[in-house]
Order: sequence, then structure tokens, then C-alpha cells
Amino acid sequence: MKRFGSLIRVRPERLEEYKACHVAVWPEVLDLMRRCHMRNFSIYHKDGFLFSYYEYTGEDHAADMARLAADPKNQEWWAYVMPMQAPLETRQPGEWWASMEEVFHMD
Repeated sequence: MKRFGSLIRVRPERLEEYKACHVAVWPEVLDLMRRCHMRNFSIYHKDGFLFSYYEYTGEDHAADMARLAADPKNQEWWAYVMPMQAPLETRQPGEWWASMEEVFHMD
């Protein structure tokens, strides 16, 4: 199992809408995330930043993330939520959410 953390900004005028849509994430998207071996997925908000965390239990993260990105229903979900987000300028090429380095973990 590998842990992933990432960061993005939320557009202030869209924060309440963003929170509301995550109260009822589309079941097809949640099912796809599970089939792509994502577990314990969370999103936190603080001062205009969104922090996401998930655990990956599969064997080929790149392939599972490509499968996630290629899914039509997930693309529809992303088209819905992405306008509410503002990516960090410091993200790596090809990233939307900026990856974070894990510097400490305690089980």
C-alpha cells in the first residue's frame, strides 16, 4: 500500500458548491476509484486550499490512474468539478492536483 497526498486551491466563490457536490459524489465515480485500487480517499479544506489523501493498494499506479482518467463518467465528473479548482503554479507538468512529498508517517 502506498499513500498519496496532493494539493490544489478551490475558487473562493465556488467553495460551497464544491463542498455540496462532494456530499453526493456520483456512485459510478466512487466505484471506479475502488476498482482502480484507491482506498481511504479524503479531501480537506483550509484557507482556500484542498488537500487530498488516498491509499493505493494496486500494483500499477500509472495504469490505474490512466484507466481512471479515460473513463467517460469520470471525465464528466472532472468537467463538473475542475472549474471550481485553481491548480498551483508549482505543480509538475501534467499534474492538476500538485503531488506532495510524504515527510513523516506513523502507524
